[in-house]
Amino acid sequence: MSNQKSSLLTETESLRFQTAIDAVIKAMRLCEQVQIEMVSTDAIQKTDRSPVTVADFGSQALICKAIGDGFPDNIIVAEESSQALKENASLLERVTGYVSRFCKDAPPSAETVCEWIDQGSGEVGQNFWTLDPIDGTKGFLRRDQYAIALAHIVNGTVQLGVLGCPNLPHRLNDEDTERGCLFVAIRGEGTRLYTKAGEFIEQVHVSEAVHRFAESVESTHGDSDAHSRIANALGITESPIRVDSQAKYGIVSRGEASLYIRLPNPDYPDYRECVWDHAAGLIVVEEAGGTVTDANGIPLNFLTGKRMHENRGIVATNGKLHQHVLKALAKS
Repeated sequence: MSNQKSSLLTETESLRFQTAIDAVIKAMRLCEQVQIEMVSTDAIQKTDRSPVTVADFGSQALICKAIGDGFPDNIIVAEESSQALKENASLLERVTGYVSRFCKDAPPSAETVCEWIDQGSGEVGQNFWTLDPIDGTKGFLRRDQYAIALAHIVNGTVQLGVLGCPNLPHRLNDEDTERGCLFVAIRGEGTRLYTKAGEFIEQVHVSEAVHRFAESVESTHGDSDAHSRIANALGITESPIRVDSQAKYGIVSRGEASLYIRLPNPDYPDYRECVWDHAAGLIVVEEAGGTVTDANGIPLNFLTGKRMHENRGIVATNGKLHQHVLKALAKS
């Protein structure tokens, strides 16, 4: 990848930076290959009815292996486990085959691939990585938007976030633009946008001029009616950008939306967000000049376990809009 990392980083920070980016780029390539060659048996249902694919498992295996090789003592908190694979021999064979394509040394055994996946079974603590190997699996299955989201968290603060969005156009409203984006944010160093091959494009910044909001495609992921009421209260008249995954954070960070809002679906009022669904996106927006809190204006707490039990909903803005959104929420 082109050399755009800060000279202010320590040797360890530079290694962490490069390891994370290289791992996500490799996982993006695996996901693209799976998407091209995908067959109906490449997806299964988890107990919560959400889908998980060959690409989820393969992405997690590659990224956990890379972190484990570079930082063997580091804890990884990731979404998937190998249990379902161990119960499905044909799916495990498919995953092992894809992972093997990206291993320069001898191809790993199925058992080794499961071990790599399960390196992500760590618990939240003062210093850990969190990984969503495919955020937006339904978008992936539709061959639409999805993201590979990796973040490093120290003492509850996200220090590094890498957000790979293989299908996201470099510019949303440009039909001829290249697809595949990599957002990289380092605490205190800003947010940079790269191509999916790792070539630097630009430093990105939120926009105070764009008056549009982003929300999830899936209606069960939020309260669309409440989102619309908030947008109307803010005078936002353009139709929302509906996108799967943390790609929405990337869209806010580069100024194509001024607001991403995710309020709990009324059918699931006690739902709490998972750390891997927001950590990378949070730092991508914050380092681009934006603000991220929950719907009550409380900072996201990444130390309460795999779910953020002290937070309700998500509000990510260009910063200028943030207090206006919170006031509108308080009145709703």
